[in-house]
Amino acid sequence: MSSPEGKNLEAIAQAIDHHNKNCDFPAAEIRMNPFEVERLGWDEFMGLPIVPDSGLSTGRFRIVCSRDLEGEGIEEAEALGIPVEVAVPAGPRS
Repeated sequence: MSSPEGKNLEAIAQAIDHHNKNCDFPAAEIRMNPFEVERLGWDEFMGLPIVPDSGLSTGRFRIVCSRDLEGEGIEEAEALGIPVEVAVPAGPRS
């Protein structure tokens, strides 16, 4: 994929795959700036809902873990294919 949109979707797909490979709980949703959601024009990607989040700047997205839908432990990454460090939970909480 060489278009900017294609690169963004590739970065999102990689972040979802990274999360699902390294966490016992699957990714639950993708959060993006409302402008980005509108520009993309999709309701879901890879089976996950795309949720507008005005707290995110354009060019960024968050992969939300099914365990952390209330916001704690949310992974954030660049949507431009730039490598970023992603925190992965150590394991299930008691």
